[in-house]
Amino acid sequence: MVHPIAEANENSPFGTLTPDEFYAHHSVSHGSEFITNPRGLKLFTQWWYPLPPTKLIGTLAIVHGFTGESSWFIQLTSVHFAKAGFATCAIDHQGHGFSDGLDGLEAHIPDINPVVDDCITFFDNFRSRFHPSLPSFLYSESLGGAIALLITLRRNGMPWNGLILNGAMCGISDKFKPPWPLEHFLSVAAAIIPTWRVVPTRGSIPDVSFKVEWKRKLALASPRRKVARPRAATAQELMRICRELQERYEEVDVPFLAVHGGDDVICDPACVEELYARAASKDKTLKVYPGMFHQLIGEPEENVELVFEDMLEWLRTRAQRAALNGGS
Repeated sequence: MVHPIAEANENSPFGTLTPDEFYAHHSVSHGSEFITNPRGLKLFTQWWYPLPPTKLIGTLAIVHGFTGESSWFIQLTSVHFAKAGFATCAIDHQGHGFSDGLDGLEAHIPDINPVVDDCITFFDNFRSRFHPSLPSFLYSESLGGAIALLITLRRNGMPWNGLILNGAMCGISDKFKPPWPLEHFLSVAAAIIPTWRVVPTRGSIPDVSFKVEWKRKLALASPRRKVARPRAATAQELMRICRELQERYEEVDVPFLAVHGGDDVICDPACVEELYARAASKDKTLKVYPGMFHQLIGEPEENVELVFEDMLEWLRTRAQRAALNGGS
């Protein structure tokens, strides 16, 4: 099944179609609403359902990454999974996409825990719309991978049948981290001026994420994507999250598929390889694709089809297995 990115162009994820025409073309329905979290922030949520005659075989919750959103590249992946039979939902994290930012700031996450809470609340609410026997999965990208792992480690929501980690941020590559000695002074900068965009990185995220030039242009074309340095407190939190996860790899017991570009210079493939080696999961699969970058959707078409077909096959197999076991 061809991924919808094949129909996009450098200006729009929908190519020459309107959003409604795009959904109809792919035989999915779409809905959205704003919810308000306990911190008073309005968060944007949306969902996509397969239309008949496609049979519903599971639910899928999408977790986007840092500076990402649910309405651009990852929406195409959401539609791809929905047309395959998964009722799919997504939420814009605070300060991302159409959601309010903490203190009105864009892409500012000084504490990941409230973001994890937002995801659990919305995802559990979404899954409650369906029969409890319907298998449920998480799909995540980059920072979203760390968030998804933390969701499964909380164990205070509904259980998950499986998790896909796409370029998961289990460790930030030394090729992208702030140069020494700034990395070691982050705690000082975060304490004094937490919102200061003081933290340089070794390259622009789109430049080192997307291999195909027109897809890089499409990433920058989103009117809600702001390309800027991370704020000090956010940068510190991203690095703390990686350390926490690395200390808890043995606690990970959810079935998972980890896919990663071998030439990813943002999120270190070695950290996902370590997760695979140490996780307690009895059902775990790791696929590192040689030569591919951080954004696997940003690869040439033949690579995109290879990677996303691997994901769909993994999801379908686990959904069928769960259905045979009564949803467990």
